[in-house]
Amino acid sequence: MSSKLANSVSLIGHLGIEPELKKFGNGKMCTRLSLATHDSYKSESGEWVNHTTWHNLVIWGKMAESASKNLHKGDQVAVSGKISTRNYTDKEGVKRFFTEIEVSDFMNLKEKEKAAAEPLLQ
Repeated sequence: MSSKLANSVSLIGHLGIEPELKKFGNGKMCTRLSLATHDSYKSESGEWVNHTTWHNLVIWGKMAESASKNLHKGDQVAVSGKISTRNYTDKEGVKRFFTEIEVSDFMNLKEKEKAAAEPLLQ
C-alpha cells in the first residue's frame, strides 16, 4: 500500500467561518477553518435524514496566506490533506484530544464555477 494513501482525506463542503491568518514570531503562518460536509440517508421509517459533519482544518505556510485572501465563509471548497490528532491538558487537568485536517491542497469551487460561467474572450 502506498504511504500517501495511509493517511489521506479529501472533502468537499462549505466553509463555516471567515479564514483568519495567524503569523508567528518564527515566520510561520497558519489559517484555521471549519468545513461542513453533508450526508443524506433514509431512516428505518423511510424518511430522508440530512446529517452535517463539521471538520476542523488547518493550512500552513504560503498556502495559509492564499487561503486567507481567497476563501470566504460559505464558499464551497475541495480540500485534501491528512488527519492529525493532538492533545492538551485543560485548566481542570483533563486531557483533551483535538482532531483536524492538515490541508495540503485546496480549490475554491465557487471561483471555478464563476470562471466556467464567464464567456470566453475571442
